[in-house]
Amino acid sequence: MPAPRRIASRSEAETRRAGERLGGTLQAGDTVLLHGDLGMGKTVFARGVAAALGVPGSEIRSPTFTLVNPHQGRLPLYHIDLYRIDKLEDLDELGLEEIIGGDGIALIEWGERAGSYRPARCVEVTIVDGGGSRREIRIDDRRD
Repeated sequence: MPAPRRIASRSEAETRRAGERLGGTLQAGDTVLLHGDLGMGKTVFARGVAAALGVPGSEIRSPTFTLVNPHQGRLPLYHIDLYRIDKLEDLDELGLEEIIGGDGIALIEWGERAGSYRPARCVEVTIVDGGGSRREIRIDDRRD
């Protein structure tokens, strides 16, 4: 397994481009788990992934209230936000067993809350504050 990549981002545009680069490598059945505090740029990164899949970035909004937003690009993209999940039982109602490893890409914000639905084969993206508008993006590709 390769060592995690680290990307320094100094703007939302750079964070989005990092998402686009990852999105260009994704295939059906892949899962991306996004980690980071509120306001770190998880949704901005998700817009980049979506753009690489042919989904307009303007369609990608934080799915905090709907929990799962499906989009159609070159592959289906399931943008999932687990921020409001309090109990693992709540995940059972989302249909994750059909989404994860299915016909498209599962992009999960707050991936650490996925519990037993967290696949071993995934890409983990962690975004941390680098001070000001700077972010460090760590990409740990566990698809091999």
